[in-house]
Amino acid sequence: QVQLVESGGDLVQPGGSLKLSCEGSGLNVSAWSMAWYRRTPGKQRELVASVHVYGNKNYADFVKGRFAISRDNAKNTVWLQMNNLNVLDTGVYYCTAAGTGYWGKGTPVTVSS
Repeated sequence: QVQLVESGGDLVQPGGSLKLSCEGSGLNVSAWSMAWYRRTPGKQRELVASVHVYGNKNYADFVKGRFAISRDNAKNTVWLQMNNLNVLDTGVYYCTAAGTGYWGKGTPVTVSS
């Protein structure tokens, strides 16, 4: 059974940082392009960052310079380091293995003072 389990979401003040993790089971994250999406209040789910199977990384314009995606193949985990968070980053963050249809259930991030 394939599972992607996100964790690390929390309440953080503006300007703060969080590191999200997405641990895979039943699926080798190194064999797939992995991506983080988010659903923010009033908006549809949007792509945040992705890492290609060969290591190329892409970021949405609204997170460039603030977020970093990485993958730890030994731990079968994908990370999303989020720095300089602002209130517009509030939402639920999901990871997915691109093209597989597998999604995690999400981890909530709240940025508020």
